[in-house]
Amino acid sequence: MNSSLLGKMNHLLAVIGRFLQCPLLLVIRLYWGWQFFLTGRGKWSDLSRPTQFFASLHIPHPHLNAIIVAVTECIGGLMFAVGLGTRFVALIFIFEMIVAYATSEPEAVHALFGHFDADKFVAASPFQFLLAALIVFAFGPGKIALDTLIFKPSATRN
Repeated sequence: MNSSLLGKMNHLLAVIGRFLQCPLLLVIRLYWGWQFFLTGRGKWSDLSRPTQFFASLHIPHPHLNAIIVAVTECIGGLMFAVGLGTRFVALIFIFEMIVAYATSEPEAVHALFGHFDADKFVAASPFQFLLAALIVFAFGPGKIALDTLIFKPSATRN
């Protein structure tokens, strides 16, 4: 193959990738926003469970933190899904998932940075939530989002 053909193939793949970006970001936001909402609703429906869990992890003020996390996941999850304040919400979720890793999955963190067992890190509960939040934070909410209607498209894309 000559470089011209490779260049054309690369350009075609880039066009396809850009075309898929918007629907992919929409699906990620809708699915993971709903998952955050459901997780928060589960915590909110019985605050004693997350409170006890947070206490077992020696998180300060476990009941207050359980309320904060439940409300953040419920409201933030819905905002994430519809693409409202998306990068701000994504940043909050990233912070929350890092705290979740540090407090409830220290073995997974150690596996990643200690003896590099990435499988243990990606198998931990917070991973998919963290990955979704990182993707949306990095690439924005996509064109089908309230942020895109409210703000200039250039502010939400890059």
